[in-house]
Amino acid sequence: MMIKVNLARKAKQLKQSGFTLLEVMLAMAVFAIAGVALLGVADNNYRHISHLEEQMFANWVASNQLVEVSLDKTWPPKNNRKGKVEMAGRTWYWQQKVIKTTDKELRSLVMEVRLSEDDELVSASLMTYLAQDKP
Repeated sequence: MMIKVNLARKAKQLKQSGFTLLEVMLAMAVFAIAGVALLGVADNNYRHISHLEEQMFANWVASNQLVEVSLDKTWPPKNNRKGKVEMAGRTWYWQQKVIKTTDKELRSLVMEVRLSEDDELVSASLMTYLAQDKP
């Protein structure tokens, strides 16, 4: 008799402990939805980081080209000069535009950098002013 009572008690305890199949499936669905949302956020962050990296390198290329033009002593600087440079494993295409100002001894210089020569989208654009050196 004692054995039957113990077995009945254990069977009752076994039925009450644990989760039902429905509860487990619901929990898995919640975690799956959360996982998909996290993957979407991670993908979005990766795209933003790669865009920021592209802009940073393009700004460095534009800045380097502006320094080279400012070190060149020819006056006035050549307009619509183009070139390409290798940086960070990529080829960057730059173009300089010289704009006259109201002062004859001052020029505005715009340096644009693109990822491809035919690309209309500018990755970076920097502007500076150059003054003619007095002899």
